[in-house]
Amino acid sequence: MNFTLFFHRISYLQYPLLLLVFYHAIHPYLGGFDVVKNNFELIVTDINKMLVWMGLSISFSTLQDTTKTQNEFSRKVWEDPRKGKRMLILLAMSIVIILAFGIFGYFFADNTMIQEVSFGAIVLGIGLMGMLKAAIEMFENHRLDKVR
Repeated sequence: MNFTLFFHRISYLQYPLLLLVFYHAIHPYLGGFDVVKNNFELIVTDINKMLVWMGLSISFSTLQDTTKTQNEFSRKVWEDPRKGKRMLILLAMSIVIILAFGIFGYFFADNTMIQEVSFGAIVLGIGLMGMLKAAIEMFENHRLDKVR
């Protein structure tokens, strides 16, 4: 059994999960959201669910085969040492910011709505850490300045 191919195929579960992200992104608008009714709690709940599903979707995407690039843009980024390093730094900085917001909001905020969104941010940050690991592997597998 080819485990790489098996997990690569499992990585396609990211797409149905992205449909859930999309659903929760538009859900507040489907119910005729009205600011006057003050439905902010429902919106925050949808934002939290959206972040959680996004984190899970990103986690599934990291199961893909890192020896192959998915598109031309990805190939150009990971083959160029400067672009690849910049992308890794940008991704790492994003993770730090998202996790810092999530951890700070979850443990130190008194507002339950902020705590709820913070939980989603933590799940997203964990998913992005897996993505960073996959990105490092992509960079190592595809960079042109490295002797293979």
